[in-house]
Amino acid sequence: MATDTDDRVYYVISDLHIGGDEQLEHVEFLDELLEFLERLEETDEDAELIINGDAFGLWEFTTVEGIEKFDVLERTYPELFEQLRATGENVRITLLPGNHDHELAAYDEYVERFAEYNVELTQEKWISREIGEQAIHFEHGHQHDANNRIEDWGNPHATPLGYYYNTLVTSRAGQLSDRGRYNWMKDVQAVTPTERMPIWLLSKYFYREMNPLLRYSIVPFLLLFNISLLLAVLAGLDLAGIWSMPVDRTEAFLGQFGTAGTAAWFFLALIVAVGGLLLLVGIPLYFIRRDLRKTIDRFGVFETELTVDPQQPYEEAAREIFSEQPETTIFCYGHTHRPGIREVDGGLLVNTGTWLKRLHRRDGIIGILPPVFYPSYQLPAVRISAEEGGVAVEYERMTKPSPASEELTRTERFFTVGREPEPDLPDRYVVEPPRQKQVAETTE
Repeated sequence: MATDTDDRVYYVISDLHIGGDEQLEHVEFLDELLEFLERLEETDEDAELIINGDAFGLWEFTTVEGIEKFDVLERTYPELFEQLRATGENVRITLLPGNHDHELAAYDEYVERFAEYNVELTQEKWISREIGEQAIHFEHGHQHDANNRIEDWGNPHATPLGYYYNTLVTSRAGQLSDRGRYNWMKDVQAVTPTERMPIWLLSKYFYREMNPLLRYSIVPFLLLFNISLLLAVLAGLDLAGIWSMPVDRTEAFLGQFGTAGTAAWFFLALIVAVGGLLLLVGIPLYFIRRDLRKTIDRFGVFETELTVDPQQPYEEAAREIFSEQPETTIFCYGHTHRPGIREVDGGLLVNTGTWLKRLHRRDGIIGILPPVFYPSYQLPAVRISAEEGGVAVEYERMTKPSPASEELTRTERFFTVGREPEPDLPDRYVVEPPRQKQVAETTE
């Protein structure tokens, strides 16, 4: 039997992280967001837009408090708020708090102020929406992350570990970003997981902040280091009588040049000695490191509150919801910035990703150099709609050119040639109604 939810369409976005101190106030995807909202303003669908947490970076404001942060947002992004007002006249807009904007749940004034722009702010941890014979569970997801869980929901003074990281590190990066050779520190919010922060800083220092003359003078030595390892292996094969051809050919070739050839041979021998020494030290260190890592993993030493599993907590939460609420077949969340779809106990776990820039770690062609963090945009919006046979979940991607040509140095682009990321979004998926699933399971 048809219901009034059969024609309902839900659009879901999350993790916009709009706002923050100084350089963090720049929203690189603002034009695309306005375009998306304008499209919903004109749609004739029975639609609801759900902004599933972390729409705003309230944690990253360190010079104003409470409802004053709304005043700053309103002043800084007048176009956005006017477009929300216009879009909200045509479709329902629901805003959920995340961890970065948990204060939305702490001050009732936020509800009134957002209502002026046709945005319905719910101060609950989660909401549910019906669609056909099914239901969707929406929450931001930070309550399943020990770093960012709000134990006392709605308390304006709640300060989980993630709060200190963002007020002390992220906001400070926004204040200092324009002092660099390139305004790169503002991308600190895109570094996930946060354990990658040290290597990201090292990478940006090497490729962006290091004196170019020093950097380009180091590269040949690093190349020589890699060559020395190769030569050491070839020399070892010659000494063992396994393969002498490379050494014999090189010796014969250099012998044609007299003293100069002898000097070159001596230089190569020195390189081989260095490479051999490094191999002798490096091989046992490699196996010790490998064994140590296995031991640490076995004891779970690093699985502390500083290391977050991006999947297991949400799978467990989805299983619990699906078990307690059989009509609920979709668990939709954000927080981890990783768009994805996974089947969990007959239901669907859907992550809405982020509109922030994404940084993809790529090791260079010379392994000893710092990795390159290759930037891209995905700008995903999840569309959930009822159709014959179930509920369809699909990703719509707002188009934005890759910023790599402007943000990566020639050195970074050279060392990652052929390794550029090609981020993609999950394929369309249809969730069957609970009754169909039960019949299918019984038949099996």
